[in-house]
Amino acid sequence: MGIFDFLSGEFIDVIHWTDDTRDTMVWRFEREDHEIKYGAKLTVRESQAAVFVHEGQLADTFMPGLYMLETNNLPIMTTLQHWDHGFKSPFKSEIYFIATRRFTDLKWGTKNPIMLRDPEFGPTRLRAFGTYSVRVSDPGKFLVEIVGTDGEFTMDEISYQIRNIIVQAFSRVIANSGIPVLDMAANTAELGRILADSITKSIAAYGLELPELYIENISLPPAVEKALDERTSRGVVGSLDEHLRYKAAEALGTEAGAAGAAMGTGFGAGMGMQMGSMMMGQPGPWGPRPIAPAPPPPPPVEHVWHVADGGETTGPFSKARMGKMAGDGSLKRDSWVWTPGQDGWKHAEDTELAELFTVSPPPPPGA
Repeated sequence: MGIFDFLSGEFIDVIHWTDDTRDTMVWRFEREDHEIKYGAKLTVRESQAAVFVHEGQLADTFMPGLYMLETNNLPIMTTLQHWDHGFKSPFKSEIYFIATRRFTDLKWGTKNPIMLRDPEFGPTRLRAFGTYSVRVSDPGKFLVEIVGTDGEFTMDEISYQIRNIIVQAFSRVIANSGIPVLDMAANTAELGRILADSITKSIAAYGLELPELYIENISLPPAVEKALDERTSRGVVGSLDEHLRYKAAEALGTEAGAAGAAMGTGFGAGMGMQMGSMMMGQPGPWGPRPIAPAPPPPPPVEHVWHVADGGETTGPFSKARMGKMAGDGSLKRDSWVWTPGQDGWKHAEDTELAELFTVSPPPPPGA
């Protein structure tokens, strides 16, 4: 390399950064011996910031734009002015580029269940997970507090710390919210906003902010979820007697379908003829068969009753229990009652329960 090529190289410096990754937060501009020349052109693109560190101290922060480094606070004009140092400048300067865009689709979740006291279930445990995004709000503070002298700092190096902050704040917010577990799914947006607000102060000390935080799911332990599923199933089934009759009819239909399929074969056809003979009371290949008596009808199903008082319901009660309640006065003629199959709530005196109320006898003779 000629002397003129060397001289031209000493006076020209272009400083910029184009990020070809999706997780790099900070990148240090690599310059031989960390020497930045006087008059160097600094290009800071949108969604970037550049922090100038001179002689080990944070000197300035540059937002998007084109800058000419020509102030007295910047490094000396050129290394050519220091022949006695062998072209090595004693002033060391560095440029750190910091990505100020949002880093999205970051995951958080509770590693261990969170204990809380639910108003309906009592002491229980919860797990939760979701996503969040993070952005550098103060490049200088982020460089000083987190990055230090790391020449290439990625999101993975800080995400674990942020997840711990989110989980700790989530435990505190859930414990103090007073929202029942079964209602949390309808309030995830509100819980997410409260959670983000409680985290803001903690991460602001790092020069960061959370533009978005979402709670995707809040789940109970498997044993509790199983108990809830069984409870829901009982509510869907309703009357146990009606459910048993339905299952019996379904089983008969299945057996009849199997028998019909069997009749499709030669043996099945013979069995079908024999069954027809038996049903019609006519003699078959094996002689006459008596007609089997019809089974007795199922016993009547006793209704169970629910009682509404003051916006709350109690029950179900048997009719015998309702009779005792009518006797002790806890069930009155104008009490609202309901039984499966009834069209809405009705007064007790407008249903078959009217017979439970004692009719006052006439006055005795001679009164």
